Amino acid sequence: MKNTRKRRPGVVSVILVNYRGSADTIQCVRTLREIDFPQDRLEIIVVENGSGDDSLEQLATLGDLATIVPSKVNGGFTGGCNLGVSKSSGEFVAFLNNDARPDDQWINAAMDTFAESKDIGAVASKVLDWEGERVDYVGSALTWYGMGYKPHAGEHDRPEWSVEKDVLFGTGAAMFVRAELFEQLGGFDDRYFMFYEDVDLGWRLNLLGYRFRFQPKSLAFHKHHASMEKFGNYFETYLLERNALYTLYKNLDDEALSRSFAAALLLATRRATGRAKMDTTALDLRKSKDDDGSPASMLSKQLLAGVNAIDQVVENLPELAKDRALVQATRTRSDRQLRLLLGNIDEPAYPIESYLEGYDKIVSSLNVLDEPLRRRVLIITGDPIGAKMAGPAIRAWNMADTLADEHDVRLVSMTGVSVESERFELDVVSHHRPASMKPHEKWADVIILQGHALALFPALETTSKVLVIDVYDPLHLEQLEQGKSDNLVTWGDQVSDATDVLNHQLARGDFFLCASERQRHFWLGQMAALGRINPYTYTRDEDLETLIAVAPFGIPAGRPEHTRPALRGVVPGIGVDDKVIIWGGGIYDWFDPGIVIRAVGELAKQHPDLRLFFMGTKHPNPSVPEMPAVVAARALSDELGLTGTHVFFNDSWVAYDDRHNYLLEADLGISTHFQHVETTFSFRTRILDYLWAGLPIVTTEGDSFGDLVREQTLGVAVPERDQGALMAAIEHVLFDDASREAARANVQLVRERFVWSSALAPLVEFVRNPRLAADKAPAEPGAKPVVLSSSRQQQTPPRRTGVRRDVDRVAYYLKNGGPKVVVERFAARQQRKRDADNV
Repeated sequence: MKNTRKRRPGVVSVILVNYRGSADTIQCVRTLREIDFPQDRLEIIVVENGSGDDSLEQLATLGDLATIVPSKVNGGFTGGCNLGVSKSSGEFVAFLNNDARPDDQWINAAMDTFAESKDIGAVASKVLDWEGERVDYVGSALTWYGMGYKPHAGEHDRPEWSVEKDVLFGTGAAMFVRAELFEQLGGFDDRYFMFYEDVDLGWRLNLLGYRFRFQPKSLAFHKHHASMEKFGNYFETYLLERNALYTLYKNLDDEALSRSFAAALLLATRRATGRAKMDTTALDLRKSKDDDGSPASMLSKQLLAGVNAIDQVVENLPELAKDRALVQATRTRSDRQLRLLLGNIDEPAYPIESYLEGYDKIVSSLNVLDEPLRRRVLIITGDPIGAKMAGPAIRAWNMADTLADEHDVRLVSMTGVSVESERFELDVVSHHRPASMKPHEKWADVIILQGHALALFPALETTSKVLVIDVYDPLHLEQLEQGKSDNLVTWGDQVSDATDVLNHQLARGDFFLCASERQRHFWLGQMAALGRINPYTYTRDEDLETLIAVAPFGIPAGRPEHTRPALRGVVPGIGVDDKVIIWGGGIYDWFDPGIVIRAVGELAKQHPDLRLFFMGTKHPNPSVPEMPAVVAARALSDELGLTGTHVFFNDSWVAYDDRHNYLLEADLGISTHFQHVETTFSFRTRILDYLWAGLPIVTTEGDSFGDLVREQTLGVAVPERDQGALMAAIEHVLFDDASREAARANVQLVRERFVWSSALAPLVEFVRNPRLAADKAPAEPGAKPVVLSSSRQQQTPPRRTGVRRDVDRVAYYLKNGGPKVVVERFAARQQRKRDADNV
């Protein structure tokens, strides 16, 4: 569409199309001039659509209230609207039937909705009948054969139908579109003349990555079908049949088109014969007695309407094919992503007995309803997926398992996969071959990732798919502790690298997951510094829950069952009747295993049956080095003479599917850490295993789980480095039967809130209706979505990968640490690569 007029910000251009209805049109214009909206920002364009009567003279009486645009021919609703838009100057164009009456807040409510997010490309008004009692439009749906319909039309209005939501299309009777977007879409398809042009426009708008938002506060009242009374019934049938096929052909993806289009043609034929009440066996020579050779007596205009509609698809197929190619080339959303917007696609629509019989035959024989209802979800983890998994892999696995109930899921590891799942796909990619991510990115509708994946794979960096970033693990805070043993240059580089990775994720993501409310506040601060807390994201949701939500680590829904002896009578030195304290997970530098070892050593003097078991010392991810804390813990236990008698170390890592056997043989779960910023914002997954197994808990206070243990009396939370308090807590829980059983009972009550289905509820809900962040504009295919946050924010560019990054690193280390540091870093990388290859 061409428009030579400059668009005026904030101006709304209302387009009215008049065809032999000047009285209605004049009344509509006068109502518009009285509603609550600044009149200097309201432009009214009336297209006199070749009525051939005195309409033009009648409309001239409006004077300056409206701009009258005469058309020599009747271009239909589509042609009239397109002509009106081409003469308009508003930032927004509104379409209103000339026989409609807008509510006083019709425009204001729509403008408030547009202000919520830049990806809202259109607003669908709520439309009631003239009396305001029955529904004309409160939502949209689309049958599998291309006919759009309005659920609840004709029913008495209900309060539950006044809820904002995304829709596939609005009704041309009352809706708003961003003018530039309308022009980008080419406006309404002029071939349609009328009917389903709004369905086609809304579908194409959604495919382009924008949202069509239903706003019930933007209300209009419509004289139902007053605009249609000038046309014959068979003309309407012809347009409905033809335009439904046009719409289906242009907008379905290749998979859906091959499944549905032939069946839609068959169904259109059966509808035509059904309306005509035609005996289609009349020309069967085995039955026919008519020998005059003329079947003309059997024809009806209803039959011809359907046949002619199909023939026009054939006639216009070359041009339709060009339009289809454009729609498919520019789409940024898959049919799977839009599936929920289609509503009930299994709607026969016409109560004609022979037609309904044919409908059932087509549906059952051609399997047209066996369409994919599920989205394609790609989950990426940096950890190995196998029998032995650490926190990130466990979390990714359970995300995949939870989402697999509703979607097609593919879990990809950057390190290795050694197990299979019947519920979802598994695969491996290598950051040494960045192109290995391309087919996975292309396959997916939604991408969920952790760690460094975004920085390592260009296909993720440039994706136009919806990105969910899991930031439950504050990597940069971990590096503050993990790198303390390195020199300041190396330590600073590690923290900076982790910070850069996280900043880039926070700048690129559409939806974020964290582990606790405390973490959420931390991430909101970092996101604010990056410009992600802005008018766009705030307008969509003042609590910002649609930007970042709490989805903690979880536990299985079922209670664990003991399947084999794991500790008692199995590990030499641990007897069947001993009191066993278990340390779940690994030993890292930010933990304080030493205080537990010393406490057990002292308590064992009065309680010789006391045992402490460390479940894991060697992380299953070879990229995670053994930390000094492991060496120090072993040395301390040896020094105190406790190893093998009261303190025991598992030299490997307990298999994920076997951990319950260890936990169920313990009497107490323990976790102690030093108090610093990492522990303040951490989320100790090992505590969840204790909850799952029903264990009372002793832990250091100061983090979210310390608060939970204290508030819910799940055991005891003690101050950091206070060995006396720790000893008292252990003795209280282990050797006071009443206290221990009370803690176990409380654990059973609390554990239900952490089952995976509850923990991941925000993710499940988001994937049901994924969308770009409010401050990211839809992107062209293959292009990176544009972040619309403040230009004053200097966002960190993605890290270089491959040789370019290696060169940068060498230069950096030479400058800041000298050749020795370069050699050390190179040797460490080679060792990590060898370890990874051996997984």
